[in-house]
Amino acid sequence: MSTSLANPGVGLAVLCTVMVVCAAVVYRFTRLGSPLVVPAAAIRGAAQLAAVSLILAAALAQLWSSVLVLVVMFAAAVATSARRAKAGRSAWWLALALAAGVGTVLPLMLVSGVVPLEGVALVPVGGIVLGGAMTATSLAARRGLDAVEQRWGEVEAGLSLGLSVRDARLEVVRSAASDALLAGLDQTRTVGLVTLPGAFVGVLLASGSAVQAGAVQILVLVGLLLAQTCAVAVTIELVAREAVRRPRAHAVPT
Repeated sequence: MSTSLANPGVGLAVLCTVMVVCAAVVYRFTRLGSPLVVPAAAIRGAAQLAAVSLILAAALAQLWSSVLVLVVMFAAAVATSARRAKAGRSAWWLALALAAGVGTVLPLMLVSGVVPLEGVALVPVGGIVLGGAMTATSLAARRGLDAVEQRWGEVEAGLSLGLSVRDARLEVVRSAASDALLAGLDQTRTVGLVTLPGAFVGVLLASGSAVQAGAVQILVLVGLLLAQTCAVAVTIELVAREAVRRPRAHAVPT
């Protein structure tokens, strides 16, 4: 099997430039936003990948440096989720949600021996799990907080019936925040039918067998489901208990 897909070169640069320009033109004529959004994102992504590629080439050689890379990735994920939640300083509590997701899945994978305790395996798998947990946490926090604002009357109704602040908020937060799990569930349900995810394609391009590719992909998908479920569960609890909150005019009785 040839593994020459997307080798760095003039062809790749020209193709990416053409796609970025096309996306910018669509932005311009459909008024989706500034036509500079896509070029800026593409340039930033390319720069970050170039830097990360150089760093990983050295970091993956040692276990301690691989762990350090994961720590930096975790910090970046926390910052991203906190920013997306729009909950000020309280959003930093979302680090607990991310820690719950990654801290549940990675130890299971390592203890089982399915994922070896080596940087070349730990960083890619850990990065995928962390990325999935980050996305689910961001969505759960944002939708949960939006639900509290938009359905505040229901929260007050619950309080008037004698529910605690936590239970009253939980009634509106749970249904909204749980939508953050839908993307991961749909991806797992339709894998192989609608898409061939990155882990599967990566193993195939590395000259692995289709069976090996399938095994790696199901490991990643199931790990993502567990990480996202744990992260969303903790996020819902944080929002319900007002550890993560937005400033508002409503006064909640204590």
